Parts: sequence; structure tokens; C-alpha cells
Amino acid sequence: MDFEKNTFKKRLKSMLGVDFRRMFTSPLFYIMVGVSLVMPILILVMTTMMDGTVSVNPQTGEETVMEGFKNVWQIIGAVSGGEQAMAMDIVSMCNINMMFFVISVFVCLFVGADFSSGYAKNLFTVRARKDDYVISKSIACFVAGASMIVAFFIGSMIGGAFAGLPFALEGVTAINVVMCMLSKILLVGIFSSIYILASVFAKQKLWLSLILAFAIGMLMFMMIPIITPLNSTIINVVLCLVGSLIFSIGIGFGSRAILEKTSLV
Repeated sequence: MDFEKNTFKKRLKSMLGVDFRRMFTSPLFYIMVGVSLVMPILILVMTTMMDGTVSVNPQTGEETVMEGFKNVWQIIGAVSGGEQAMAMDIVSMCNINMMFFVISVFVCLFVGADFSSGYAKNLFTVRARKDDYVISKSIACFVAGASMIVAFFIGSMIGGAFAGLPFALEGVTAINVVMCMLSKILLVGIFSSIYILASVFAKQKLWLSLILAFAIGMLMFMMIPIITPLNSTIINVVLCLVGSLIFSIGIGFGSRAILEKTSLV
């Protein structure tokens, strides 16, 4: 009797099928994508309504003028070398780069559920290997993160139309915007791998994985506008692609090592 060989390709295909089925049938995925879609609409509409509002510090009497977005593309990114790129105002903080924190919440909940429910222990006992699990989770979380980035972009276009903001491109081209979006999507691979590492380290301790993910995200937050400016070119895309592949593989080995050396409960 000949037994069919259980190759890496077949194991990975099976693991991906399980992960994508669980992800696309889970309300969590659609809630997070929905939040990503609605968030920029609320930000653009509310900041436009508050643009020009003056607040006074009662202790010093200092006046602060609220400045909103001047055009839709500011919520997508800033031109490299510009003042907004290194600013710490509401325009530079409330933009698409926030999505990397939203993605961390999804990854920690998605991976953490495997350990808190006992699914991971049963999975590794019955069918999957640790490397198959890490690769499959990395791909699934990348797809989820990319979906949220795209949803935010769509929401930005809708929000800009509602807020009456101009869509005129100043100092950049449509190709630059496309390259910027591609760079940010590819950058998801690096961040999702880090969040998976935090999740497999914390296992069923969701609070710990979220703290680790947020802490690492805050440390790396300022590099996002530098690597993926609004005037991105093919060089930025290639750098993000290469960086994503290298970091995903390297951090993936770390996640696998943690699973191999530690208890699954």
C-alpha cells in the first residue's frame, strides 16, 4: 500500500485553508475592516468642521488654532522632506499610519484566540508543524492588514468628498500615490510578523501581546512616514518588499523557536 507523501506544499495549503476560512468567517475581520473604512471618514469630516477653532489656555492665556486637513492626500501621507513629515500635530498623527496599530489589535486577537481556546495545542498535536503555522499566520495576517489599509484609503476618498476637501495633487503625481500605497501595504509584512512574534510569546495572555505590540509599534511609528512618503517611487516599493521578506523570514524563525521551546498553554 502506497501512502501519499505529506509534503510542505500540501501542509501549507491545508493550513492556509484553515486560517483563511477561520478569518473570513469571523466577525472580527469584518469589524476591523469596517472600522478602517469609517475611521478616515470621521477624521476628515470632524477635523474640517473644527478647522480654525481657537482654544485658550485658562492658565497662560495662550491661544491655539485648530488646523485641519487642507486636502485629502494629507491623510494618506506627507511629502518627504516637508514640514508635515516630521510634525507632531493632528494632521501628521491622524492619518493612514495609525492603521498599523489597528492591525496589531487584529493580529493579537486572531492569534491569541488559537491559544486561549486550546485550538493551537490540538492543532500541533494532530496535524500542523510549527513552521507551517507561522508561515500560514504571516500570510493570513498580511492579507488582513492589506485589506485594512485599502479600506482606509477608500474611506479617505469618501470622507474627503463629504468634507469638501480638494483632491488636487500638489507636488506629487498619481503614480507617487500608488507607490505610496503599495509601500504601506508591503510594510504590513514587517509589522504583522512582529505582532505574531509578540502573540506567540504571550500566548493566551492577550493583554501582554497587546502591550508588546503597541510598544514595538510606537518605537517604529516614526519610520513609517520616512519609508513610505506620499511622493514614493519604485525605490520605496522595492525597499519595503525586500525589508518585508527579510524581516518576515527572520522574525518567523523567532516565532517558530518560541513555539518549539515553550509550552503551548
